Amino acid sequence: MRLLSKNDVIKNKPGVIADILSGAVFIYPTDTIYGVGCDATNDRSVRRLREMKARDKKPFSVIVPSIEWINENCAPLGKAKALLLKLPGPYTLIVPLKNLNAVCAHTNMGMKTLGVRIPDHWISELVAEINRPVITTSINLSGHPPASELSALQKFGADFIIYEGDKRGKPSTIIDLTQNGKVIQRH
Repeated sequence: MRLLSKNDVIKNKPGVIADILSGAVFIYPTDTIYGVGCDATNDRSVRRLREMKARDKKPFSVIVPSIEWINENCAPLGKAKALLLKLPGPYTLIVPLKNLNAVCAHTNMGMKTLGVRIPDHWISELVAEINRPVITTSINLSGHPPASELSALQKFGADFIIYEGDKRGKPSTIIDLTQNGKVIQRH
């Protein structure tokens, strides 16, 4: 497992992007906590991540390359359009998915909705350059608190870690925009 800094990523961006596109599962910082993910269109990688987290049928959210990606692949209606203006930020918006092939079936478990996120953090620039959605989920076994210290991150078994010190934030606020237009917030 490799340990990378932001500068390492910048210096070797083509190599990091190639690793992600070839199926790497990696840990990265966000504006809230560390996330673990992979290319959300790579079924093999998503299934591997699902096994690492011991996660059953619960869907994963994704960091998307841009708001344009959301508009092309999802159907943000009503309040959702206005809430897109909150991005980037510490929010995950659950919206109807109009392009069911935008992510592999193991990402959202075949649901017709998708949790989308654009962190207010440089990691969003990397995802924009990859130009594919990247799974975003906390580093833990399902139901356990998220890991934040390097020693815990290293135990997770990812292919590489982009590390920028301990993170003690809270996970993003989830806003579900699929239930009759009702906004439901939870952490």
